[in-house]
Amino acid sequence: MSMRTRLLIARHGNTFGSGDVVKRVGTTDLPLVESGLKQGAMLGAYLKQNDLIPDVIFTSKLKRTVQTAEQAQRSMQTNLPTETLSIFNEIDYGPDENQPEEQVIARVGVEALRAWENIARVPAGWKVDPLELINHWQDFSDRLLRDYAGKTILVVTSNGIARFAPYLTGDFAAFSARYDIKISTGALCVFENSLPAKVWGCLKWNVKPGSE
Repeated sequence: MSMRTRLLIARHGNTFGSGDVVKRVGTTDLPLVESGLKQGAMLGAYLKQNDLIPDVIFTSKLKRTVQTAEQAQRSMQTNLPTETLSIFNEIDYGPDENQPEEQVIARVGVEALRAWENIARVPAGWKVDPLELINHWQDFSDRLLRDYAGKTILVVTSNGIARFAPYLTGDFAAFSARYDIKISTGALCVFENSLPAKVWGCLKWNVKPGSE
């Protein structure tokens, strides 16, 4: 009999309000704004309504992911074990860290940003090693299948990290041809694994709680 393990990956809520200048934020540790806190609450409500309440939660060490998980737990009325892992911290955008988007485009160019959004090719100057991020996901997957087989696991992370999770399907090229790998703030992705297979199937990608 195969054992089904579910991996839920959520992006943190908004760190900018409607009147703010949106900047490209990676390592900068911003808290959630009011709408971001609501997105965390809606995430929890969605998980509860869809029988996806996790057994355990992992977040990055950044406030925005921790707060999103806290709001989700409040909605689910749970007090689940939560572990913060630096592997889920957002990438370092180097010279573009904390810069307005138009300045980022002016520096790297539209094509370079499009390649990042479509196939996760890293623009020049950003301090990120894709192979390292892929390995982090693979190692984390091994840990889940060893220690949490048959459980539901929620990871709250950031956009730059989450876009490498589809490597767990075993065919990133096919995945990125089918889906937009950029995940919206507060959105959810659902993966499932049936042991003894090592690869994960994607059941949902970039679902926005509250918009369905």
